[in-house]
Amino acid sequence: MFQEAIQRYNEKSAIPFSPKVVLFDMDGVLYDSMPNHAQVWMLAMKAHGIRFSAKDAYATEGARGVDTIQKYAKEQLKKDLSEEEAEAIYELKAGLFHELLPPPIFDGVKDLMRKIKADGLRIGVVTGSGQRKLIQRLLDDFSDFLSEDQITTAFDVKRGKPNPDPYLAGLKRAGNYAPNEGIVIENAPLGVRAGVAARCFTIAVNSGPLPNSALTDEGADILFPSIRQLADSWEQLIR
Repeated sequence: MFQEAIQRYNEKSAIPFSPKVVLFDMDGVLYDSMPNHAQVWMLAMKAHGIRFSAKDAYATEGARGVDTIQKYAKEQLKKDLSEEEAEAIYELKAGLFHELLPPPIFDGVKDLMRKIKADGLRIGVVTGSGQRKLIQRLLDDFSDFLSEDQITTAFDVKRGKPNPDPYLAGLKRAGNYAPNEGIVIENAPLGVRAGVAARCFTIAVNSGPLPNSALTDEGADILFPSIRQLADSWEQLIR
């Protein structure tokens, strides 16, 4: 399975796969947080007259929050919200999120990180979030694997996912790695598209309600149903 996926990657990229860094998305990959995000996205958008469903939350996951808000306001309210206006709605959403119980870390995440570290690869996180509380939780929960300079947030790029910019920035922050040296682990269509656009080997983990095709159609090199199954299969990829 891995051998075929890597062969396909090498053929389309014309640059041999040579992994040195693994870039994780945060929500839906490290944390089982998307149900909480969907809930508060719907509440915050409704408070400003914007229709937004749980399906919309999953479909737009990974994009910068202000970009999502501006997009839906433009489509439904026919308004061009400024960055500051969209940020105010995003702050409401963030406040509601932090009123909920903290989401758990997915089973298998730390096992996978331990294996990655033991194999001598670097670890990074690339998230569309810009919430300081969430970044601090990352640093607390994964202190054995991450430092702040290994985390790329919405504040580090002007163009969020599905553009390649976040993952290109993640490669640079992690140690100026080339795209063929990066592995992206994503659960969202926009994130998969961003990883593929950055020309990294992109692994999709379908931790949500979307069909597998929503991820494979965006170009994921390989797909797993859970981070646990990816962790249990890691040795095959490296070998």
